[in-house]
Amino acid sequence: MNIGFDAKRAFLNSSGLGNYSRTVITSLVQNFSANHYTLFTTKKNKSTFSEFISGKKNVSIIQPKGIVDTKLNSRWRSYGITKLLGNIDVYHGLSNELPFNIQKFKGKKIVTIHDLIFLRHPKLYPFIDRKMYNKKCMSACKLADVIVAISEQTKNDIQEFYSVDSKKIKVVYQSCDDLFHTEYRTEEINKVKTKYGLPAKYLLNVGTIEERKNLLTIVKAIKNIKDIPLVVVGKKKTYFKKVQEFIAKEKIEKRILFLANVPTEDLPAIYSGAEIFIYPSLFEGFGIPVIEALTRKTPVITTKGGCFTETGGSDSVYIDPMNTEQLAHEITHLLSSPGKRKEMSEKGFEHAKNFLPETIASQMMKLYSE
Repeated sequence: MNIGFDAKRAFLNSSGLGNYSRTVITSLVQNFSANHYTLFTTKKNKSTFSEFISGKKNVSIIQPKGIVDTKLNSRWRSYGITKLLGNIDVYHGLSNELPFNIQKFKGKKIVTIHDLIFLRHPKLYPFIDRKMYNKKCMSACKLADVIVAISEQTKNDIQEFYSVDSKKIKVVYQSCDDLFHTEYRTEEINKVKTKYGLPAKYLLNVGTIEERKNLLTIVKAIKNIKDIPLVVVGKKKTYFKKVQEFIAKEKIEKRILFLANVPTEDLPAIYSGAEIFIYPSLFEGFGIPVIEALTRKTPVITTKGGCFTETGGSDSVYIDPMNTEQLAHEITHLLSSPGKRKEMSEKGFEHAKNFLPETIASQMMKLYSE
């Protein structure tokens, strides 16, 4: 079978949709090597993913050719790719979109829809972004033979907002990078902690610093929790200013450490060194940082409802994401209960096995074969 992918974000996005695309492609190439995989991307970059893919005989990489397609690469993705799919059996748009003219392709068409947050929480997105996202997602859902939803929550949203027949939607969960499943010695974890100047004990939050991720709730909660700092890993957006203003007002700068541009290979050790991972996001399609934390045996406090119970399992702690007192109480309780944290880490690790890369790859390949 020759399977084609819209792989732009696999090559060019460092988080989110990029992580999903890289994990899907890598696990399929590793576990189902008899197939051929054709990756369509506007550009390639220097990365461990590029190095891995470039050395595989069963992988082809196709980029735009000629001045027009190279200059107008967004147009190439939306219209030009379709005419290059002649020998492809299945084409999979990994990030919420398919070419607008994909109906000219005679093979099978699949799209992964990650979330419809721009419809569920429109105030979090500029008007133009909402219109663009909606156009692409709605078109992809209409033109696809099968829609992959990354959670039951996303499946429900697709049905609610786009009135799609549930039979057309298949839930296939996400996994996290293979690096999170690697064994790390204590010395290796300590080496990474030293590299970033991390304290012996700390709370952890990972994710883009934007309003939806709700970092301010964590900062407010830890204000009165003494003796343990917070480490935040993520790209800063405009919402960061609001967080920074609160930190300055309360004079707690020394208790919060911000890390940006952390390479994926260092993240597993940072998770492993944390006492608790805290993720009070307002809404997610799946919440991959929760799986990353559970895979590293780090206890999780996250949001009640939505997709979070699917991701976090029965042994994570769930809170109202806007209730700072409740969050502070749960943090304090877990910090004073090492036995409870150990139980959560062990049971959470077992739950995370449901999302192993090879498991997700097998489910995806079954879908392609059918």
